[in-house]
Amino acid sequence: MSIFTKLTLCIAILLCINATGTAQFYFYNDKYYEDDVTFEIGGSAGIMNCLTDIGGKKGIGKGFIKDLNGKNTQMAYGGYMEALYKHTIGLRLEGTFGKLKAYDSILSGDNSDAKNRYYRNLNFKTNISEFSAMLELHPLFLKTFDITDDVVPRFSPYLLAGIGFFRYKPQGYLNGAWIDLQPLRTEGQGFTEYPDKKQYSLSQMNVPLGIGLKYELGSLLSARFEILHRVLFTDYLDDVSGKYIDPTTYNNNLTPANATKAMAWYNQTIGPTPANYTADNIRGNTKRNDSYFTVNLKLGIVLNRTRIR
Repeated sequence: MSIFTKLTLCIAILLCINATGTAQFYFYNDKYYEDDVTFEIGGSAGIMNCLTDIGGKKGIGKGFIKDLNGKNTQMAYGGYMEALYKHTIGLRLEGTFGKLKAYDSILSGDNSDAKNRYYRNLNFKTNISEFSAMLELHPLFLKTFDITDDVVPRFSPYLLAGIGFFRYKPQGYLNGAWIDLQPLRTEGQGFTEYPDKKQYSLSQMNVPLGIGLKYELGSLLSARFEILHRVLFTDYLDDVSGKYIDPTTYNNNLTPANATKAMAWYNQTIGPTPANYTADNIRGNTKRNDSYFTVNLKLGIVLNRTRIR
């Protein structure tokens, strides 16, 4: 049984317990009351971007957000369900879907050291399908609110952390068409000549970390603004990580069709020093894994607040 199946069952069990009325109900406002555990479902829409070895900002490459290029921003959407205990701590299951892309040609006209990335002339795109389980903490509600005396805040900032599973498939644009890059094993992954390089999987785990702000629009509706970063355990989101390999090894390890594609993709340089983009020279940065993030708006519906008769 997968972790997501187990967590779904946990929420279902909590819902059943709630439905039996074993927990204490209390007044939410003068029109509705609720249980200790509230349940919410909703959808999201926003943007997605990535930090990889390809593209980036002009100038010498910087770490993390400093090297983010907003021109690569793509759309993202998703849905979620959540069980929230006393407005304070929640368990959320979420699906997120979108696209990522980056390309070295975005650095055209840069005369700094980044011109070497421009000359390298690589690119990639991929669809992202992600499913995650996260804990949500609302610090303001660590204080106990007396419903009869206090005004419960409509705004609630919160923190998010969890574990996710995502699928991706990097593609590169070559001769007027998008080709799948992972089967080409562009950096010798799995080749006998490079025993230290392992083939990467297109299904990976990640760690989502984020912050958000929730606002209760009414007794049954809530809106959220959220930023969620994914820590990855791979540097091959864009199919670029280490060094160029000896291109003759493609014929030794790939089918003829894939070897032909790999040879054509091997060196896309448009620079004045093509020797810098050949075997044993740096192709990517192995010191940092890739990552991606979303910024989105969410609209949720509370399922189990009951109207006072």
